[in-house]
Amino acid sequence: MAPYEALYGRRCRTPLCWVDSSESIALGPEVVQQTTEKVKLIQERMRAAQSRQKSYYDKRRKDLEFAVGDHVFLRVTPWTGVGRALKSRKLTPRFIGPFEILKRVGPVAYQVALPPSLSNLHSVFHISQLRKYVHDPLHVIELDNVQVKENLTYETQPLRIDDCMVKQLRGKEIPLVKVVWGSASGEDATWELEGQMRDAYPTLFDTGEPSYDESHARDGET
Repeated sequence: MAPYEALYGRRCRTPLCWVDSSESIALGPEVVQQTTEKVKLIQERMRAAQSRQKSYYDKRRKDLEFAVGDHVFLRVTPWTGVGRALKSRKLTPRFIGPFEILKRVGPVAYQVALPPSLSNLHSVFHISQLRKYVHDPLHVIELDNVQVKENLTYETQPLRIDDCMVKQLRGKEIPLVKVVWGSASGEDATWELEGQMRDAYPTLFDTGEPSYDESHARDGET
């Protein structure tokens, strides 16, 4: 409705040719023609605005390219044992390497020299998975401590349970636990379903303290 308001200075109250429902206007050829012209004008202005935005983006965008012999980092993503990627600030995608560029494969892919420990990976990667090597040890994950899977993820391990709570959802009580995950790249915490964590990592709960389910059942008995 915003384009209509910009052209006419009032709100559109009906989608039928943008005519106010309180007005008695015969929908003749002239009204149809005027409406069509206004629609074309709005479309042209929208296309012009989109073209300006695209031109501005294209001027600022720089295509990423590597040369044979360059060294790059490979991006890998931390993944929890309960089946989802960690998207927190501390454990979001990390870069391992550096590895040497062997050759260019098409306009947006490169073949990389991988060590024997990563022989399970296909050696050709899209440029979005690569980052140009800049010497900074803080960006490197030690390969001996990371088992990278075929989908460029590595599993993080839960270190401990820091807290627990019960979430109310549609009349149901859902027990959650705050899990601290750790890997060679650092630590971070997420809230997970207690049942899933017990199935995947039962040793985390071998502390002698009662779980939510046990405490809840005990309260019901009393």
